[in-house]
Amino acid sequence: MSCKPVCKLCDRLVLSQAVTFTGGNLEINLPAGSYNNGEKYCIVVAQAIPETTTINAPVYITIGTGTTLYPLTKRSCAQVTACGIRTRTRYSVCAVTTPTGGSFRMLGAPCCSPSNNLSSIDGGTAAAPAT
Repeated sequence: MSCKPVCKLCDRLVLSQAVTFTGGNLEINLPAGSYNNGEKYCIVVAQAIPETTTINAPVYITIGTGTTLYPLTKRSCAQVTACGIRTRTRYSVCAVTTPTGGSFRMLGAPCCSPSNNLSSIDGGTAAAPAT
């Protein structure tokens, strides 16, 4: 199947308006509007990620001039960190609302995002090494 040389962009394609590193968070600002529960959106990070951003900074979405932070989560509901976000990249997300707020959940996996999972947990009571 060949690609059409001219086609209409999807109504749910959203280009970011700004990307900032504030208070230890990477914030991606989207245009003002209503993002409906359960709806799919394709978010493009259109601006450069600030060089001062730390790789483990949690990623949040803001909308318009609002100050509410909506977490960007992986499909497993774990928080996405800055190391999983790239400039000029499209991310398919689904808006998820709750009685008190909401989040944007990725439908796929973030790019090249390392797993920082511990190999095991012991409750802080690791056994003493045998002598």
